[in-house]
Amino acid sequence: MATKEQKLQKLLQDKRSVYHVQDLAVLWGISNRNTLYTILSRYTRKGILKKIQKGLYATVPVDQIDPVELGLRALRRYGYLSTESVLAKAGVIFQEISQVTLVSSCSGRFQLANHRFLVRQLKAECLYNQTGVVAHSSGGEATVERAVADLLYYDPSYHFDAPRLVDWEKVEKIKRQVGY
Repeated sequence: MATKEQKLQKLLQDKRSVYHVQDLAVLWGISNRNTLYTILSRYTRKGILKKIQKGLYATVPVDQIDPVELGLRALRRYGYLSTESVLAKAGVIFQEISQVTLVSSCSGRFQLANHRFLVRQLKAECLYNQTGVVAHSSGGEATVERAVADLLYYDPSYHFDAPRLVDWEKVEKIKRQVGY
């Protein structure tokens, strides 16, 4: 088993800032739950880890965490940023988006650290098709065209405020490749 210094070094060298208990068990090579929870308790008391909610910890204050990374880590399954969040950022829709919109294998709404999340469920064969999904340090993010294709999957009559910003040929190509 790694020493205290080695555990801390592994934690600080890791690029992530949000961890589930199981992520830390794997990172540190700990299989004994009592040992793991003792270390988590000590690191939380010392301020090395910040508890976000039960089973979810961060190495930085929660207000400094990218909301997308926070939402994707809280899901505990594959997902990516898409639909209204991507389209509002690109200027394709004008309304203010009050929640981070994610696509995953489950659906739901939740709130963490003053951020609201909307998760839309997508069938596995479409979800895991990486066409139009770009990997980032905080997780995957749909391109504008993939976000349009995803949103049209959920609402075929959705109104886009600036449709000229969308490459509609790419949208159709993505829809065919993904299987919408």
